[in-house]
Amino acid sequence: MKKRLSHTVRSTFVSTLAIAAALPGLARAEAPQELIDAAKKEGMLTVIALPHDWCNYGEVIEGFKAKYAGITVNELNPDAGTADELEAIRSNKGNTGSQAPDVVDLGLAFAPAATKEGLLQPYKVATWDEIPDNIKDADGNWYGDYYGVMAFGINKDLIQTSPADWSDLAKAEYSGSVALTGDPRSSAQAILALMSAGISRGAEPGAESGKKGLELFAELNKAGNFVPVLGKAGTIAQGQTPIIAAWDYNLLAWRDALNGNPPMDVIVPKTGVVAGVYVQAISAYAPHPNAAKLWMEYLYSDEGQIGWLKGYCHPARFNAMLKAGKFPQDLLDKLPPAEAYEKAVFPSVEALDANKGAIVEGWDKVVGANVK
Repeated sequence: MKKRLSHTVRSTFVSTLAIAAALPGLARAEAPQELIDAAKKEGMLTVIALPHDWCNYGEVIEGFKAKYAGITVNELNPDAGTADELEAIRSNKGNTGSQAPDVVDLGLAFAPAATKEGLLQPYKVATWDEIPDNIKDADGNWYGDYYGVMAFGINKDLIQTSPADWSDLAKAEYSGSVALTGDPRSSAQAILALMSAGISRGAEPGAESGKKGLELFAELNKAGNFVPVLGKAGTIAQGQTPIIAAWDYNLLAWRDALNGNPPMDVIVPKTGVVAGVYVQAISAYAPHPNAAKLWMEYLYSDEGQIGWLKGYCHPARFNAMLKAGKFPQDLLDKLPPAEAYEKAVFPSVEALDANKGAIVEGWDKVVGANVK
């Protein structure tokens, strides 16, 4: 039997995200009644870019609605990328209607610039102290919510031998097979896939990893191995994209949903294992600011954090809750083997920003494929 999430991996995550050794007691789990009342008076929360099979968001959303009856959750464009979320804030600054998002879930690399641009507003949840310092803005404009590692999802009906590493994707046997989940000019998940590919070629995280990742995908595109289609569970099942590079938690959820039809492998590559942190933030122009704050309180409560873990995501409060025995053991036992995470690289915000810049600026010139 393979090892599960071992003490080694937990310790690595603790040190990587710089969590203090002496953790405070778990913060209060319930939002203050005055916030609940104000949110219910607003009556609506508008979210964006939250596919129900991403990190178990479907169950998380339903949990919020059940706990705070009377607040309608308006879901905008579930398949949007991080750049689309920020553009939705910009284009709806004066709009208090249903197209203006209250909250966003962003790739970490996008958060500092969005703060500088004035698109986000500060708010610190009750469990603030249990979010690692280096994945949150000191003023509360954004804070890490969960992380995963880049992996491959493979349709085993169509792919006999699963690729073990990024270099394998260039093999002739994978012609017309390899896809990303988004446009690398705007999708955090796709951008981090290229970073992972670049690091697997020996690049340091940053502009170099972006350039090396572009080189690999240019080779895949030229060879006919790259499919410029937005990869999803459905495109894996249909055979349109037999191999997809995506976050492990998305792929594991897709595998469970497909339930063997077709059978699906989830492989963490041997090299270039990039851990990607996403962050939560409230729009500076949120039409429903109290509902937005209540949503944040829910996401960072024990209930919300457990909801994400059910979707194979490592939530921000993972270590504090683990130490306090807050996670059901059966959930911990379902996580991927520990050894898959031992080489994970957690890039700095600066490295993420430099990598993103290289990819966004270079994709059209170097690769030239229009992913849609």
